[in-house]
Amino acid sequence: MTAIDQVAAAPMTSTEQRSPNRAWRKLKANKGALVGLAIIAFFTILAIIAPLLPLPDPVATSWSTIRKAPSAAHWLGTDDIGRDILSRMIWGAQASLMAGVFSVAIAVVIGVPFGLISGYFGGWIDMIISRITEAFLAMPFLITAIALAAFLGPSLTNAMIAIGLSAMPIFVRLTRGQVLAVKTEEYIEGARSIGLRHFSIITRYILPNVLAPILVQATLTIATAIIAEASLSFLGLGQQPPAPSWGSMLNVAKNFLSQAPWMAMWPGIAIFLVVIGFNLLGDGLRDALDPREA
Repeated sequence: MTAIDQVAAAPMTSTEQRSPNRAWRKLKANKGALVGLAIIAFFTILAIIAPLLPLPDPVATSWSTIRKAPSAAHWLGTDDIGRDILSRMIWGAQASLMAGVFSVAIAVVIGVPFGLISGYFGGWIDMIISRITEAFLAMPFLITAIALAAFLGPSLTNAMIAIGLSAMPIFVRLTRGQVLAVKTEEYIEGARSIGLRHFSIITRYILPNVLAPILVQATLTIATAIIAEASLSFLGLGQQPPAPSWGSMLNVAKNFLSQAPWMAMWPGIAIFLVVIGFNLLGDGLRDALDPREA
């Protein structure tokens, strides 16, 4: 067996084997994280089973039920053209959650490789990537997302791309910082000494050791992305009518706050709860995955 094979076949230590179990135990012991996970699971399940629920058509109008208060017929009331708000809330959860998850996925898929390259190779590559990242970070996140969404055109897909590109510099900087700390470890030097290629070192030894903070940041960024999607939809740059989303529902509701306050109340509460849920889960993951905690 060669030296490279010995390194690749080396078994995990008992500490490494216990790490996932220890993190899960710490996460279960964190009541805030469990509450956040329950909130996220509730809205996710609703969004998934929306087609199976006996709900009115979320885009069907009824001129005889315009701005009706919550009742047995319409549990959350109706909007300005008689559409059932409960149905639109549940279907709108698909757009809001999808926007949060896919936007962050775009940011991670693009940002993490650039951060790995920048931190690992250093030199002029690091300088170029860092300067571009700093230029993006100098602009407010939401302003950048609005500008990109306006340039790409109003749609949910373009809003997700705009939010993902706006969040990408966060992951570039985070990944770069983690790589700079990890690449000086002895096992990285050992991998270089036995002739492993840069790609193998990055993917097999560096990336697995920087995933924990990236996962935590991704969870927290989903909450920010959901707020950003709601903001873009509120401005008419996200999900387009008549398709429901919580942000577009708020955009309509702002014109009827005195006549029909329930139109704004329910999507506002939903956005608040989902954002709180992801923040609580992100904080719990940060504590559970922190190697400094016993």
